[in-house]
Amino acid sequence: MRTSRARLVVGSAVLVAATAAALVVPTAAQAAPSGDTTVTFILSAGALSITTPATAALGSAAVGAATITAQLGAVTVTDARGLLLGAWTTAVTATSFTTGTATTPETLPNSAVAYWSGPATATTGLGVGIPGQAAAGSAQVLSTSRTAFSKTAGVGNNSSAWNPTLIVTVPAEAVAGTYTGTVTHSVA
Repeated sequence: MRTSRARLVVGSAVLVAATAAALVVPTAAQAAPSGDTTVTFILSAGALSITTPATAALGSAAVGAATITAQLGAVTVTDARGLLLGAWTTAVTATSFTTGTATTPETLPNSAVAYWSGPATATTGLGVGIPGQAAAGSAQVLSTSRTAFSKTAGVGNNSSAWNPTLIVTVPAEAVAGTYTGTVTHSVA
């Protein structure tokens, strides 16, 4: 009889423990000395953009003058792509400059227009800015696309600005008038 009673006591203890476990109400968080929460957020990438002067007046010179030299105005590249190692290059081109009805004597070809970027006049963020033409002696004619400015190893958001100089070589046979052309900067 003792054996049955011991089984009955053990069986009752198991039943009591199972009932007590079933009555435990779960809590919102378990109490512990520390706890970790994984947190995420998103940083959205912006764009690579360029701003240039809408117009520029280079001044005037007498017919037969050798050159007209003037600064174009600030050109600014803003890189808001948020890259770890971003790079960009700005190209510059020009059209011919014409007056009147753009006959041959009223046209200065883009090979008569030289460009030099000079150094950066303002920068933000990280990266290495490289002028396409650091000094007047390295000016390049715009008869073909030229590198105006570039940046390597740009980290996160950054910007660079420069104030390029145009040098227009005026031939002796040029006719008097107001000459108009377009200088185009693009960035990629």
